[in-house]
Amino acid sequence: MSKANSYGHGEYAFIFKTMSDETRLKILSMLTQGTTCACKILEAFNFTQPTLSYHMKQLTDSGLVDAEKRGKWVYYSLNVERVEIATAYMCSLQSIGSTVGECHA
Repeated sequence: MSKANSYGHGEYAFIFKTMSDETRLKILSMLTQGTTCACKILEAFNFTQPTLSYHMKQLTDSGLVDAEKRGKWVYYSLNVERVEIATAYMCSLQSIGSTVGECHA
């Protein structure tokens, strides 16, 4: 089974719905630089800690982000495997020059 077929459509919908928010996309971009403390993510945005918690819960629930508590802080990192699977799914949708099916009148 290819990476692109690892999940059902509902799971992909959940992942892409999570990614459909501009703030969460910015957070994902930040995390491409490596594991980041919640305090550093919060500094990059003009919102409160509860708002950050909401977005991070969405990202961790989708599996795109992993969380690790260290003392009083939570550190976040990309779940690279999950991101690669979502990317492979998007790539599998490209059917350049091929016809899946034809309509018949």
